[in-house]
Amino acid sequence: MITGTARRNTEASLLLISLVIAIGGYWLASLPRSASVPTGIILYGVIYGAIYAAAHFAIRKLAPRADSLLLPIGLMLNAIGFVLIYRLEIPTENVGLAAAQTQWLMVAIAAFIATLWWVKDVRSLAQYRYTFAFAGVVLLLLPMLPLIGREVNGARLWIRLGPLTFQPSELGKVALVLFFAGYLSERRELLAVTTRKIGPIGVPALRHFGPVAAAWAVSLLVMINQKDLGSSLLFFAIFVAMLWMATGRPIYLISGVAMFLAGAFIATRLFSHVQARLTVWRDPFQYINESGYQVVQSLFAFATGGAWGTGLGLGRPDLIRFSVHTDFIFSSLGEELGLVGGAAVLTAYALLAARGFGLATRCRDDFSRLLAAGLTFAISFQTVLIVGGVTNLIPLTGVTMPFMSYGGSSLLSNFIAIALLLRISDEVARAGGEAPPTELNMAAGGGR
Repeated sequence: MITGTARRNTEASLLLISLVIAIGGYWLASLPRSASVPTGIILYGVIYGAIYAAAHFAIRKLAPRADSLLLPIGLMLNAIGFVLIYRLEIPTENVGLAAAQTQWLMVAIAAFIATLWWVKDVRSLAQYRYTFAFAGVVLLLLPMLPLIGREVNGARLWIRLGPLTFQPSELGKVALVLFFAGYLSERRELLAVTTRKIGPIGVPALRHFGPVAAAWAVSLLVMINQKDLGSSLLFFAIFVAMLWMATGRPIYLISGVAMFLAGAFIATRLFSHVQARLTVWRDPFQYINESGYQVVQSLFAFATGGAWGTGLGLGRPDLIRFSVHTDFIFSSLGEELGLVGGAAVLTAYALLAARGFGLATRCRDDFSRLLAAGLTFAISFQTVLIVGGVTNLIPLTGVTMPFMSYGGSSLLSNFIAIALLLRISDEVARAGGEAPPTELNMAAGGGR
């Protein structure tokens, strides 16, 4: 059995590699501007070294037997994002983005440590499920308020409080996953009972579809009022996926997909902003000088990068304009690091997903299992949405790339999610690492 000390030593080694990526990449990205050593490299090296050390020693103290890969993967992805953001400062005339992102990382790691310290037993959070539900819905709908809500690039996702502007739905994502885990672990058996069959698929009583309908209504409200297809799809998908994982009933998955497609179809007929997204997706080159400009430039960036990329600082991702450091940061990576770099980053996300879902299968209680699976699904599905959007495989949704995109609220929510996964991992390791053969284990394999 791998001891807690061995896991922490492995984690420390991987964090050192992440630090080398952050500082080495910072230096490489500065070379096209100047052949000299960048003046801020020592300062950034000290700051990032201190951030990594603080997170690492917090885990040694508070969750010594936790997974050794989750934090290094998150910080490595963040390091790559930091390098790309710094590289984009000059051509996009957004000087100070790297410094701001570093400050937000400090806040996110402070929240990460606070979460580990506050949550001694993740199962205790289940009793606050309705508090999390209220907080999640409030955070999700907060940008609709007239005084503090802000519309950016056509989507009303932001709020402004004094000098601070942030996207509350990112924190709402974590709160709602906590609520879903508590609600579904409590009512799993009731929701899994079937009263009839449609072919080989068992169908529960109609009243049990009420939660799906409620989640569908909220997602439509977000899509209509906030003009945001991405957040609407993300939150509805999280709930339906967790409901399916809890009950093992594919009818919930099928009905959820059907309801969202129906809602999206109605929205395309009633709301011009949804229709515009679908029109651009079908043929972005037809609107290259208008609404399709960013998507077309993103495709050009991937084509220019080829297999190995142009090299850091040698591409033109700034031609994407506007949201290149947020929505289109993966396009920047694809151009300058190529298919190989993009595949490596996606492999890191896949490894993070594998660790998270693998952790869920080893949990001994329903709440921890659903929470681990829900948080992992949220990060993974958000990655799929943004990568699919910038490559034009699906309509552009405008969600952020977890850990990599510029933005404090995204960093904050994702590192809180990592902290919760580490707490669950530590509890599983202390309990022996294997889950008993419960009904939820069997349900995770599919419907009966």
